[in-house]
Amino acid sequence: MTLRAAFRDQAASCIALDSPFMGQLLGILADHWPDDSALGRKFDQFRGDIGPAGHSLPLRVAGGLHALALTGRDAGLVATYPPHTATDAALRDAVLSALSTHAAFLLDWTDSPPQTNEVRRSAALIAGARVAASHFDLPLCLSELGASGGLNLMWDHYALDCAGRQFGPQHPALTLSPDWTGPPPPAKAPQIAQRAGVDLNPLDPRDPDDLLRLTAYLWADQPHRLALTRAAAAVMDAPIATGDAIEWLAHRLTAAPQGQLHLIQHSVAWQYFPKSARDHGTALIETAGASATPERPLAWLSMESDGDTTGQKGAAITLRLWPGDVTMALGRADFHGRWIDWQYRASAAN
Repeated sequence: MTLRAAFRDQAASCIALDSPFMGQLLGILADHWPDDSALGRKFDQFRGDIGPAGHSLPLRVAGGLHALALTGRDAGLVATYPPHTATDAALRDAVLSALSTHAAFLLDWTDSPPQTNEVRRSAALIAGARVAASHFDLPLCLSELGASGGLNLMWDHYALDCAGRQFGPQHPALTLSPDWTGPPPPAKAPQIAQRAGVDLNPLDPRDPDDLLRLTAYLWADQPHRLALTRAAAAVMDAPIATGDAIEWLAHRLTAAPQGQLHLIQHSVAWQYFPKSARDHGTALIETAGASATPERPLAWLSMESDGDTTGQKGAAITLRLWPGDVTMALGRADFHGRWIDWQYRASAAN
């Protein structure tokens, strides 16, 4: 795939995810990308998949431009980015000027792949954790793989508004209101005794530079996502380790305490692990599950792609529980958490 084709493909994906501005921006980059610039030469050196499943070059540069707008470092971008509406010509001129004026900043920014921490995915995690808690009346030891900034580790601080009811704390840090179809999740509210996560390159939302990176990869015409991320960052206090997720998981499985339900969670992360890591991780979890007891149970909650490349069917929400190795297909969720098709129906005992 050429870079221009990658820009156009990403533009179409963003439009499908309700971001017409990103469609406009990436279309302009496809038509006017400066091949002979330092950034153009840098991007030309990338090999392999440069789209969203690989190096994600279009989102790298889009994130850098948004960072310049968010910080007010480029007046032309500020004047043409939402909430303003700009013509293609005005946005083109602002973007090409920024690419030239802030070349050093963008060269540095695009060294790292995009990193978002989509808080709206917590809606699926809240519902799935309630299913797990309804089967084991124990406090949770929560472990997240691919935690990024750890915002989805804090889901017990958020409220879920769905099926005509609100679930969660009385005074939540934020409220998630996905387009929900299906019955409500179980009423049982999980209690988290301890939580931790791991990421190869974790970001600290309490650090202004890291928070800028998290927010810059949100899309400028979706200010509600920005507001949710900032609200979640204000309550984030979970430890996030730097390292290989599977090596970290092996230690967490060994150290899981008696009298707590160990809940492993991940959302749109597992699918990016190498196959060898996924296979090893699955074997570790299944081995730990085989020795689980009612006093030391194990749960594995995931929200991951199961082969749909269009994004229209979203991600599968799946829960496995031990002892017993019971697998539950809980439903499906939009990758950005905009909607949830919930298929699990709690029994009267739950």
